[in-house]
Order: sequence, then C-alpha cells, then structure tokens
Amino acid sequence: MATLGYGDAIGHEALGIQRVLRRAGYSSNIYVQTADPRLEPLTEDYRDLIAHSHPDNILIHHFSIGSKASRVAFALPDRMILVYHNITPPSYFIGVNAQLVQQCYSGRRELHAYPARCDLALGDSEFNRQELKHLGFPRTGVLPVVPGFAHLDVEPNDMVATEFDDDRTNILFVGRMIPNKRIDDLIRFFHAYRLKYNRQSRLLLVGAHSGFEEYVAALYDLIHTLRVPDVHLIDHVSNEELTAFYEVADLFLSASEHEGFCVPLVEAFYKRIPVIAYATTAVPGTMDAGGVLYDRKDPRHVASIIHTVVSEPALYGEVLRTQDTALDRLRQRDFEAVLLGFVDDVRRRPRVAAPRVAPEFWSQFKTSEALEDVRQYRPAAFEALPKQGGQEPELS
Repeated sequence: MATLGYGDAIGHEALGIQRVLRRAGYSSNIYVQTADPRLEPLTEDYRDLIAHSHPDNILIHHFSIGSKASRVAFALPDRMILVYHNITPPSYFIGVNAQLVQQCYSGRRELHAYPARCDLALGDSEFNRQELKHLGFPRTGVLPVVPGFAHLDVEPNDMVATEFDDDRTNILFVGRMIPNKRIDDLIRFFHAYRLKYNRQSRLLLVGAHSGFEEYVAALYDLIHTLRVPDVHLIDHVSNEELTAFYEVADLFLSASEHEGFCVPLVEAFYKRIPVIAYATTAVPGTMDAGGVLYDRKDPRHVASIIHTVVSEPALYGEVLRTQDTALDRLRQRDFEAVLLGFVDDVRRRPRVAAPRVAPEFWSQFKTSEALEDVRQYRPAAFEALPKQGGQEPELS
C-alpha cells in the first residue's frame, strides 16, 4: 500500500485484515511506501516485497492513490485481491495541493490497468464496488468496514469540556480540512442557522490541516467575509480531545461531496449525536437509513433542518433511534468471516493470467529508486543532474 496512516480508516482496515489472517494461520506482513512513525515498527518497506514475492502468494493491495508501491504490486506475479478505498477526483485539489492532484490523477489512471490483473476486487462500500464494476473488474465484492470505537471510550479531555460544554448549541464536524469535505459549505450553513434561528450556537470543525494550509486560509477569509463569529477550526487532536468534542456536540453536520465510506458519520452514531449529511457518493449507504440526509445545498434549507432536529425533542430522539438501528446492523457484519471467505475463494479458483510487464520495467524502477535516494540525501547533486527538455529527472 502507498501509506499507512495512524488512526485513519485505511490503516485501521489494513491492521484489522492482518490480525484476522494471522489468527487464521496465515503469514501476513504489511508492505508500505510510507508510514506514520508510530506504525513503522509494524510495517516493511514495499521494496522488500519484491524478494518475498511468489506466484502462490495472495497479495492484498490497498488502493487509494497512485504510487510507486502500486506499480510494483502490479508487476509482481502474486495473485491479487485489490481493496479499493476510492480516489477523490483530483479536480477538488487543483490550486490547493499540487502533489495530491498528481497522486489522485495517477491513481485513477493506474486503476484502469488493474481489471485484468486482479483475481478479485473489493470495495469497502457498495458505492466503491459499483465503481469497480463500472471500470470493468470482472469479479467484485464488498469487504465491510466495521470501525472500532475503543479510541472514543477514553476519558474526555477536561480542557475541551470546560471551554465548550455550556448552554450553546454545538454543531460538530470531524474530518480533514480538505476541499471535497466542503468545509466552506458548512460555514455558510452555520451562518444561515445562526442568523435566523440561534445566535447562541457555535461551529466546531475538528481535523488535520497539514498539506491544506491554503484551503484553511481561504476558510478563514470566508469567515471574515461573512462576519460569522463562533467558528472554531481545530487542528489534529488526541483521542481524549476527540472524545470530548463528540460529547459536547449537539449535532454532527457534513457537507462532503465525495466519500468512499466516511467513518466519522458512524462515530457520531456511536456517540449518539444526531447526524445531518449531504446525500452523495457513499454517504447514504454508510448511514443506512439512519440520521437525516439532505439533497439541496441551499443554506436556508439546511439551516431549517438543523433547527428542526435540534429544537424538537421527539424528532431528536427518533433520529437517534434510526442511528442506533443502523449502527447495530453495521456491528453485526462478520468482517472476519467475509474476509476469509474471499481469501478461500481466490485460493480455490484458477488464477488470472500473470501481468504483462515491459522488459525494461525493473531496470527503470532501479534507476528511479537511485534518483530518489540522490534527491533526498544529496539534493545539490540532484539539482545538478541534466534536465530532460527543461524538466527535472524522471522519478516515475
């Protein structure tokens, strides 16, 4: 996989798959291009996979962005189960994060080469499975996301509770501050709600800013332009702080336009906070008839929904009941049985044809790795290398 992040949904699923496979008696290692320092001891470098590769192995490839790790995985002779976490359309990141634009574009381009390479392709939601089917993957399935909630069962942070646990209505969003989450829309919705219905309210936007500082700056400009007070942008938080934010919240609001699953929605279900979310991509499937969905991004319309849910106790309780029921269904899914069933199925079936790899692939890969080492450890020498058509040396 390209990267193993701490506390994110993909990392959680990869580690969960490894635990299930090891309990079932399989040898299982996680090979990554990069990893959060806290998780590095649990991983191996993706280049080490080359030496361990074998046609009888099953390679479970977590696909989310374009990467060198993905291209190496494609070229190896192992059987493959692809787990697709979806790729945000790169258009969301233009002018905000050039590197992510390239990674998302490369990922979507690379994905088109995989249908003939995979023995099985799994989405972690029905929405993702449908995209795989549309792309021509012949065998698809859904590997259900069953989030763990132990990180929300810790003692809540006292400072968060002291600052925000009062008589005001707290509207919460949890997630990275990135354009596809449409944090700007959340600010507009809150502005409309506060002006018309409730000036004793605040908007709590909790999530990492790293890599999207320009977008966060634009959000502050929007807050200034609208002259809307009581909007708090809170960067990456600890589990204790996250627990506290969920516990002081009166409502969870999402305006995201592209999700492959969206774990914070079900975290809010678990913490028994009514959820109002924009009905698009995987969101309706994740909510599974729980909470409240809206399909028009008119600030006055969304503001009226917020007001109705918050101000009517009977409706508030009914929304929580639908969320409890949806969460029960989610937690009843047998992730272990489904995963092992897919693995057994791949083992029994004839494997797909070995990938066709250009003869020069591995020599180009070695050259690329050598250039990357020079770029990282001898940047002055890298800059002195001859350019191709005025461009930097190709790292592939």
